[in-house]
Amino acid sequence: MDKMKTVNEYVEALKAAELLVCGDGSDGSVTSVTFDSRDAGEGTLFICKGAHFREEYLRNAIDAGASCYVTEKAYGLGTAECTEILVRDVRLAMPVIAETFYGRLSDELKVIGVTGTKGKSTTAYFIRNILDDYMAAEGGRPTAICSGIDNYDGVINEESHLTTPEIIELYQHLDNALKSGIGYMTMEVSSQALKYNRVDGITFEAGAFLNIDTDHISDIEHPDFEDYFRAKQRIFSHCRRACINLDGPETDEIIRASADCPYVISFSQKDENANIYGYDIRSDEGRITLRIKGNGIEGYHDFDEEFTLGTFGVINVENALAAVALCALVGIPIEHIGSGLARTVSPGRMEVFYSEDKRRIAIVDYAHNKLSYERFFETIREEFPDKKFIIVFGCPGGKAIARREELGRIAGQNCAYSIITEEDYNEEDVNEICRQIAGHVEAAGGRYEIITDRVEAIRRAIDLMDDDTILFLPGKGRETRMKRNGEYIDTPSDVEVIEKYL
Repeated sequence: MDKMKTVNEYVEALKAAELLVCGDGSDGSVTSVTFDSRDAGEGTLFICKGAHFREEYLRNAIDAGASCYVTEKAYGLGTAECTEILVRDVRLAMPVIAETFYGRLSDELKVIGVTGTKGKSTTAYFIRNILDDYMAAEGGRPTAICSGIDNYDGVINEESHLTTPEIIELYQHLDNALKSGIGYMTMEVSSQALKYNRVDGITFEAGAFLNIDTDHISDIEHPDFEDYFRAKQRIFSHCRRACINLDGPETDEIIRASADCPYVISFSQKDENANIYGYDIRSDEGRITLRIKGNGIEGYHDFDEEFTLGTFGVINVENALAAVALCALVGIPIEHIGSGLARTVSPGRMEVFYSEDKRRIAIVDYAHNKLSYERFFETIREEFPDKKFIIVFGCPGGKAIARREELGRIAGQNCAYSIITEEDYNEEDVNEICRQIAGHVEAAGGRYEIITDRVEAIRRAIDLMDDDTILFLPGKGRETRMKRNGEYIDTPSDVEVIEKYL
């Protein structure tokens, strides 16, 4: 933050952005910005946002000493000490407010963005480890990350609630990273973040479009695939440089959308003319070795090197190629790309656990949609062709309703037995969600039972295992909270339960 700004400066910034409906400026100072009334204090600019916003939150912020509030709805609570600023769209106003408070932070910090239906977290962790390896050699600090797993910015180190934080929180992470002397941040960029302007005002030094498939289709997310796809494509308008996957569906449309970016390269396992081409892929009990050829990347030398991945399964080759492409785009030396890939273990991503006698296997993953389930079973059947599967899984409440059919069908087709359980049911009836999933498991020819307590469901699955079984635990990874009835409740992670009982 360059200097303390007044309420009037925020009014003028919103007016310049053609968002101001009415609101008189004042000389009152703005010392903080928040949309959480619990964080409001003397001099706060308070933002009235969210489907569950209540007037009492605003009154609490005013009582705490807020100097102004920004709202789409006229509450008429403005006073000489607290100005009401009425805007036509709070979502569009938030990036303006964030930039006014913090400045254009992505001009000072190199931010790398990753979007896609599947693989964002694993790709982000590949990148983070590569960057950390490079920064350690240069005497720098570990790099920052905002992911669906955790957020780290040199000050805050926390388990994440959202794949991409709200824009005010995001700017705080950027600001913390800069003040901590961190030079890079890796960020997962969700379709919701792109659609609802959470990354407006942020420019990615490099960005990746990994893949696209049907997901997040619901009344509160995306009404249809076209809306979802359009949101994903917006990442290109935020990038100085970008990379795209030539192997997935809708490639031609993605290439057309990438025209919004000044410089674009490609990666592929199939097209040897791609700028980053992965080939000679070999697997030894899930340990992946491959050759990667890089060519024609502006400002980077051509190479043809062998790499080893620290993560399990050929499912992660696509993510590794994207990470290589992005790190080449920001000029990271090839030796650090290699060592970073080799030591990457993404927490909760394809983590493999064995019983003491090594005869029974459990795999914990964050897989939560059709594409990630399909790729998991495709990969694991290659590694363990004679094994049968038991799965413990659920679907979230209030969003991505199609997953209940898609994941139920895939489980029924691929698993000897399914145990259907809770997964962030939020404000829906967990029993009803499980019954809906169960109907699709059964329709696909699968056997199942419902145990809504996730810990008990995993214990039951372990009891059912034999030496020919792989237990698959998708959805929650290492998360230690479950969203129940609108609140995040502390719970044991799937990894904790496996380590205790397997």
